[in-house]
Amino acid sequence: MHFKSSTNKPQFTEQEAAQQLGITTEELRILIRSHIVTDENDTKNLPMTSFQHSDLLLLRLLSNNSLSNSC
Repeated sequence: MHFKSSTNKPQFTEQEAAQQLGITTEELRILIRSHIVTDENDTKNLPMTSFQHSDLLLLRLLSNNSLSNSC
């Protein structure tokens, strides 16, 4: 799978990452909580998190997997 970003930015904010993935910021947070964050206290740092292209690729795979499982 090839991830093609619409920008050459090296890092993305939470809002930009959600936009790149075609989901809302809340959906991104839910995705991270359900697949990545193991401690609820870590979610307090989400708005300060920056994402790289590799993070977006992983999140895209998780997002697609979550969508296919809900059908």
